[in-house]
Amino acid sequence: MYLIANQPKTRLHSQLDVGDHSQAAKIGGREALRMHPDDAAARGLSDGDVVRVFNDRGACLAGVRLSTDVRPGVVQMSTGAWYDPDPSDPRFCRHGNVNVLTIDRPSSRLAQGCAGQHAIVNVEPWRAAVPELAVNRAPA
Repeated sequence: MYLIANQPKTRLHSQLDVGDHSQAAKIGGREALRMHPDDAAARGLSDGDVVRVFNDRGACLAGVRLSTDVRPGVVQMSTGAWYDPDPSDPRFCRHGNVNVLTIDRPSSRLAQGCAGQHAIVNVEPWRAAVPELAVNRAPA
């Protein structure tokens, strides 16, 4: 599936991710992944399910939001969810930070802009217990 990682409507990049407006758009505390209903049905997924989104770079958890506004074969997830790595695997974000999925390469030496707004990913149901988020807790 093709991942489109756009700027969020509920916050400014990652700023205010813990704010009420941003949190209200999440599913079970995870970033929402918009997916066409046909793609979800093929994977046995329903609106609100928690999924593992992954590729060879990393993986993250997200909450499914069904939408016919997304083409079949494409998923959309906003950037800016605070990085919440699994202590045993920093390539796995429990909160839904798409940076673990996209390439970390600048667009050019002049602009130094981010080229990583698209990626090829797999999506599968998360069958295990959903891990607790640590990202909103004060550091030790």
